[in-house]
Amino acid sequence: MASGLKNLSDFSHIEVKSATGFHFGIVVAQWNAAITGALLNGALDGLIKHGSSEDSITVIEVPGSYELITGADIILRDSKFDAVICLGCVIQGETRHFDFICDAVANGISNVSIKYNKPVIFGVLTTDNQQQAVDRAGGIHGNKGEEAAITAIQMAHIHKAF
Repeated sequence: MASGLKNLSDFSHIEVKSATGFHFGIVVAQWNAAITGALLNGALDGLIKHGSSEDSITVIEVPGSYELITGADIILRDSKFDAVICLGCVIQGETRHFDFICDAVANGISNVSIKYNKPVIFGVLTTDNQQQAVDRAGGIHGNKGEEAAITAIQMAHIHKAF
């Protein structure tokens, strides 16, 4: 597996543009709070490191990953936002619940993006176990929250250009 070999949050091969002047919304799930809190910290660090001010970032918490969809919709009702980052963590259990939630969240987030014609970033970990989530929330594979922030910056620039 390629991800077993490296930190996936390495952006040295791309030019990350400035986040200055853009407004970002972050919707974060409260479920699996240790993981989603680390993702949130990564996203905030990524945005601020690339020029965003704290005043241009709005964070709302929702109960779980399924509710990220509604949270993104609520944020985008305010046209000042240039992109929304959705952060959650769904860990495989013993039932098919995992499959239904992951599918619904992915589809819902893409539908909100289409509805508002704005970037809505999928920063939801869908892992087989707790350790995989830890590894991707600031562990050996980097921080997917930071990756989502970089994606939001890049997509906000693309959206503005067109």
